[in-house]
Amino acid sequence: MRRALLTLAMTGTLACGPLQSTALISDADTQLEAASAAGAKKLAPYEFQSATLYLHKAREEVGVSQYDTASEYAQRAAQEAATAHKLALARSRSR
Repeated sequence: MRRALLTLAMTGTLACGPLQSTALISDADTQLEAASAAGAKKLAPYEFQSATLYLHKAREEVGVSQYDTASEYAQRAAQEAATAHKLALARSRSR
């Protein structure tokens, strides 16, 4: 019984990497779309491009099964996209 539970727990742990990285990539993609809709490509170009590149790298890392690294890149992409979104909104108001 213990062995079965341990095996089940380890299987669940192994599956977390792909699931977590996929969820984080999806979140970053949503953040990037919001930034784009706010005009971040023109109003916050550095942050927007940074988010785009981090997201691309996250997808690349998933492609080679580096899920922890992909998660880190996806989180960074989401942060940069959120910053781009905020800057775009602020800069569009000041025009």
